[in-house]
Amino acid sequence: METTAGLTFRDATDADVDTLVALVESAYRGDDSRAGWTTEADILEGQRTDPEGVLAVIKSPDSRLLTVEREGRVAACCQLEHRGSYAYFGMFAVSPTLQGGGLGKVVIAEAERLAVETWGVTEMHMTVISVRDELIAWYERRGYRRTGRMTPFPYGDERFGIPQREDLQFELLVKPLV
Repeated sequence: METTAGLTFRDATDADVDTLVALVESAYRGDDSRAGWTTEADILEGQRTDPEGVLAVIKSPDSRLLTVEREGRVAACCQLEHRGSYAYFGMFAVSPTLQGGGLGKVVIAEAERLAVETWGVTEMHMTVISVRDELIAWYERRGYRRTGRMTPFPYGDERFGIPQREDLQFELLVKPLV
């Protein structure tokens, strides 16, 4: 457990599952997500994650679900997964009421530091829905670059949401860490 700028970073436990599902859902789906700028409510309905998905990340030996607390409350989270020479960054969520204040920048910087320190990786990879221009621009300002490598959105698999448009796909973003 580490403390940075009044934040406590720790690995999630089984007891955090419901809180983390609620956080991720609040950051991306439904009317609550509109309080922040990361909402996907206009392009996807339904769930973003579920207890089984969160628990799988917590239990995986190659992953950690970094949980960020501020004043004793969960404020953000992100998944880090070791994949050889790089780490995958996913399930990034900041409470909608705390978005826009710099918390996301602190969390992603700490995640990058931990990935290098823990696994010795040289790159961070992530996938972002390619139509999320504002979000991709935010990552680009943090040093990530678009690769143009796309993977299809899993249409028909409601575990990932119910698409509201037909042009969704994921683009790989990459950042060198060393």
